[in-house]
Amino acid sequence: MGRRRARQRDGGPAPGEASAPPVPPGAELLADADRPESWFLVVEGTPQSHVDLTDPTHLDFSYVRRIAHAADLVAPEGEPIDALHLGAGALTLARYVAHTRPGSRQRAVDVDAPLVELVRRRLPWDRRAHLRVGIGDAREWIAARHDATADLVVSDVFAGARTPARLTSAEFYAEAARVLRPGGFLVVNIGDGHTLDHARAQVATAAAVLPHLALTAEPGVLRGRRFGNLVLVAGHRPLPVDDLCRRAHRDTETTRLLAGGDLDRFASGRRPVRDADAVDSPAPPDGAF
Repeated sequence: MGRRRARQRDGGPAPGEASAPPVPPGAELLADADRPESWFLVVEGTPQSHVDLTDPTHLDFSYVRRIAHAADLVAPEGEPIDALHLGAGALTLARYVAHTRPGSRQRAVDVDAPLVELVRRRLPWDRRAHLRVGIGDAREWIAARHDATADLVVSDVFAGARTPARLTSAEFYAEAARVLRPGGFLVVNIGDGHTLDHARAQVATAAAVLPHLALTAEPGVLRGRRFGNLVLVAGHRPLPVDDLCRRAHRDTETTRLLAGGDLDRFASGRRPVRDADAVDSPAPPDGAF
């Protein structure tokens, strides 16, 4: 999810296309008024993705940049990785990884087949990228992956503006942790605000499965002053917290990082969420984006 700015509605097929698939109900493809060849994908009124077709390293949404910070640090610079993306959207991060880490093997899954086809036809990615996109339920799909086969697992699944309950439980985190290699990262996009009860519970849930965690967010979100995105990074081994912190501080939007005792206090008193009591993430208030 990301905040909007001035843009214009898509007026027709992409350059060179005689025809194009219709936009699925509830979705909008909007041209970025500030950047040529750049597009916003909006689903049920919530901005889900931004892509620059000429520069995949341009990441418009701050939470996507924070996910990219983890992708940058999961292996030495430029080294190919194996990445799994739960929630395809417009494949912003997958395009970034393909560009910054040539030769990476990536797989993505999304439940919305018409949306995937729209992105495939209207926002095509570099066909030289080793990127495969499948249709299916993210929880079932990750459960079918082999053990210790991914360096990076990104969970960025939203039905409209809410993450489905089945992707917030300890059982889900256990499946994601199972497919991670020992030095790999699980990165989760969490939408929350006000008391941050959902985010605090997600930290406690991840901590029940993976021992090393860090959380980044804009200060106003961490203080509960507004609804926004919190990015959780987790792994089997200690995280490069200092490097994550430096990258967060250099970002164009002020970002805070919580780890160690600060993160323990953030999640203090929260119990891990199980499938039996999991609920969808909270809906953002009207006008949040």
